[in-house]
Amino acid sequence: MSFKELKDRNIGSQNYVMMDIEEYPTSGWDKFKQIVDRGFSVELFKGLGITFKIMKEVLFNGQSHNTQYPIEKLPISPRYRAVHKLLGLLESGNNRCIGCGLCEKICIAKCIRMDTKIDENSRKEVMEYTINLGRCIFCGYCAEVCPELAIVHGDRYENASEQREHFVLKDDLLTPFAELQNQLEYQGFGAISPDADKKIKKTPLAY
Repeated sequence: MSFKELKDRNIGSQNYVMMDIEEYPTSGWDKFKQIVDRGFSVELFKGLGITFKIMKEVLFNGQSHNTQYPIEKLPISPRYRAVHKLLGLLESGNNRCIGCGLCEKICIAKCIRMDTKIDENSRKEVMEYTINLGRCIFCGYCAEVCPELAIVHGDRYENASEQREHFVLKDDLLTPFAELQNQLEYQGFGAISPDADKKIKKTPLAY
């Protein structure tokens, strides 16, 4: 069906096929015949044939359509909003977070807390950055508002628990210096787009 035909709302121009609807059985014998006709019809064996065909492919050809979780995992979308990550700078080893507090202010669930101090170079340093995952609604506002692309949504979605106390213990998201060399630039929700350089417009000079 073309897009023009899809937009056509003229009901009178469409060709409808009238179905032959049988009357409902009234007596017990008619109901029994209807059950026998539907239970042993050709459609039943067609469905069983499809089932046995797929079973043969799985047992003898190894063509399984299932994912052996947790050994195998399906890839998730780059824009999927899973558990957060706080990235660092690979050159200097410092965290990208400058402690501006925009993510803490814009958070709807009020689950982000940060502790900052002024270091010896008179710069603001983030001492602790925590998110209460039990209250987070994973809206993504913190990743959108971050000016340094410090906080993004990672690919860890297995954060279920049987007790709420596990979420009350907030996870420290600051990247340890020892693990900074293993950091990968995650192209997730809040990360910079690949064509960001093309979108930058030069500021016109006054002369």
